[in-house]
Amino acid sequence: MTVTPPQATPQATPRARPGTVRIALVDDHAILRQGLRSILDREPDLEVVGEASTDAEALALVDRMRPDIVLLDLKLSAGSDFEGLGLCGRLSSAHPGIGLLVLTTFLDEQLVVRAVHAGARGYVVKDVDTTELVRAIRAVSRGESAFDSRSAAAVVRSLNGQGAPAEQLTGRELEVLKLLAAGMSNVKIGEQLFISATTVKFHVSNIMRKLGVSRRAEAVYAASKQGLI
Repeated sequence: MTVTPPQATPQATPRARPGTVRIALVDDHAILRQGLRSILDREPDLEVVGEASTDAEALALVDRMRPDIVLLDLKLSAGSDFEGLGLCGRLSSAHPGIGLLVLTTFLDEQLVVRAVHAGARGYVVKDVDTTELVRAIRAVSRGESAFDSRSAAAVVRSLNGQGAPAEQLTGRELEVLKLLAAGMSNVKIGEQLFISATTVKFHVSNIMRKLGVSRRAEAVYAASKQGLI
């Protein structure tokens, strides 16, 4: 009698409990990754599912683990200060729904805009406090943009002085756009403008449609290129 050996069962990508945000850390400093892991794993709704120190490791990790968020530095080797920008673009193209959040030491308004153009939904500087970092991760996981106060100011400075405003956006849409560039959620924008979050969502949808983009962070970048503020 011929015995057929058992077939290996493909292993599914490990999944966390429902509602947990799964995070991949990409940074060339092991100590920093370990520190971030210890901080983030304390949060009941966050889980670090893997770490990478190079762009090749990061691409393989994301393919294997399919995290919700990739928290990545722009500098991944001694040879280049902004290697992470290229990685950001490749991850965004390969995994359109992934939340890319830049965590770096570099703060430059053009660099912030370039990161957004590469697919980042947020940008925070490494000396940000833990509460702000966790807030940014949760915002990106909800599909919102997330910038710390300094990177948000850099985006707004980049938006300002870019030429004549486009006629296709209404005055209210321009107000929403400016607050969107500051990384505010729909609820916060509504509180600032004394309108409902549902109305804000309507304006954001119109802004993205008129700018020909599908994500909030892309709207910020497109606005910076077209001089909408």
